[in-house]
Amino acid sequence: MTNGELAILSLVVEQPRHGYEIEQVIHKRGMRDWTEMGFSSIYFLLKKLEKAGLVESRSKPAAGRGPARKVYRATPAGIKVHHQGVFEALSTPRNLYPPFQFGLANIPSLRLVDVLNALQQYRKGLIERREVIRQKWESQKPLPYFVDAMFDNSLALLKAELDWVEKFIQRVEAENDQA
Repeated sequence: MTNGELAILSLVVEQPRHGYEIEQVIHKRGMRDWTEMGFSSIYFLLKKLEKAGLVESRSKPAAGRGPARKVYRATPAGIKVHHQGVFEALSTPRNLYPPFQFGLANIPSLRLVDVLNALQQYRKGLIERREVIRQKWESQKPLPYFVDAMFDNSLALLKAELDWVEKFIQRVEAENDQA
């Protein structure tokens, strides 16, 4: 199961929801910071989960005017798959395939000055991302402990990556000085 599928399923396991409500929760919780999922993919994934028998839908009249909304709820099979997916996600380290690793592997194809420029841009992007996450976290406090942990984990990973990038920039600068 993909992160996107598990994310959508988890929101429906929490409580029955319609697609737009799922979008609102994804935005509020900053879920796009840890899973790739666009607004349009929410409905695609809901249909996929429904076809697999993990969620079921029913039409619910809209409050006031407007069209009826399809509300999704988890099936018993969906709840079981959700629990298995969450357990696996928490218990099994996964290989990551970030594009940054590709860049590192191909440093020899660039001039060192270009490598330094790229790394400095990368560092700047990490700092900006850290600030966005920090602001989202602060603006939503207090949070349930597990949501708080997600923000804390994201910031800890960004700090570690920033520390590493700083050291590597220094190493590349030393290589550049020797060249």
